[in-house]
Amino acid sequence: MSELDVMNAKGAPVVKGKYLMYKDRPLVREGDTICYGDLTEKYILVMEIMSYTKDGDEELPDQILVQVLESEDQSKIVRQGFHKGLYEAFGYGLIWLEHALAQNEA
Repeated sequence: MSELDVMNAKGAPVVKGKYLMYKDRPLVREGDTICYGDLTEKYILVMEIMSYTKDGDEELPDQILVQVLESEDQSKIVRQGFHKGLYEAFGYGLIWLEHALAQNEA
């Protein structure tokens, strides 16, 4: 985990604290919503767990809604789809996010 200070457009701190980092971007879970990405970049990845499946005594995420959103206006969806299982959903989401960020730089 590392310290993270995210600034808004006016330079004021928005988020401050310790977060799990993956590939130099924060990964945060709140309930059934998982957010990945740097809010200072153009796009972020949001995954919403829609259903769970039982595996013995454990409940595992089953159907996941994967969305790449604009970080400034999160009502603007760049790409979305449903995937089965968190591993598959996060894998596709990472590819979609990296692709959207790369197109933005071009």
